[in-house]
Amino acid sequence: MEKIIWGEDFSVGVRVLDAQHKQIVIMVNSLIEMSDTKVDSEIISDTLTKMTKYAIDHFEKEEQYMLDYGYPEYSSQKKQHQEFKIKTVGFCMETMAHKATVPTEIFTYLRSWWTNHILQEDMKYKKYFNERGLS
Repeated sequence: MEKIIWGEDFSVGVRVLDAQHKQIVIMVNSLIEMSDTKVDSEIISDTLTKMTKYAIDHFEKEEQYMLDYGYPEYSSQKKQHQEFKIKTVGFCMETMAHKATVPTEIFTYLRSWWTNHILQEDMKYKKYFNERGLS
């Protein structure tokens, strides 16, 4: 599976959020590099758990900016973040249960979700935040 290639097209124009997005992409790519690793591998479980915790911290920061600046699509973003949390917790549980298809499902989901979320959903707030002086 192809890794996510970070480029300027991923920048949402807010330094803190861009740095967090880059870190998440690094974690997702490290999971993709483990594509041949078996589901019972602790490294998959540990990396997934670490990435999930980091993503939750990122969502909190992003959502706080949205509240602070009155972002009109806050509810939609919050819902998407909640769905992501539920899905990744499910993956963590399936990994602990040694479900054989989990690695492929994890890598496919994470790559797709983060790429689409940053490039489509998060880009919606780029102009909004920048016009209000957040950079």
